[in-house]
Amino acid sequence: QLQLVESGGGLVQAGDSLRLSCAASGRTFGIRAMGWFRQSPGKEREFVAAISWSSSNTILPDSVKGRFTIYRDNAKNMLYLQMNTLKPEDTAVYYCAASGERGGLYYVTQGSCDYWGQGTQVTVSS
Repeated sequence: QLQLVESGGGLVQAGDSLRLSCAASGRTFGIRAMGWFRQSPGKEREFVAAISWSSSNTILPDSVKGRFTIYRDNAKNMLYLQMNTLKPEDTAVYYCAASGERGGLYYVTQGSCDYWGQGTQVTVSS
């Protein structure tokens, strides 16, 4: 069992930065690939970033590559998303998610995750 709680969202202006955090409870955080997703009203859920359990691999789509960074601290059961140069189109509810135990990055990018957080709102004004 794993519980995920996101924090760090808020209202910012275009060009600003935010760091989202995802606190995980449970002993298996360190053996799960993790990811961030976002969803805005009227749109489908969008994959934002994924990281392997060991942090050796990350995947980000072109829409955020170069602006967003995903990283984790397995000792603290924490996942992070550093978001720089934010744009109004980044406005969404952001969710963190966990793969199955020893799950691969590919499945995370497809949204095939065992656990999801409740989300944190990010609003970027122009």
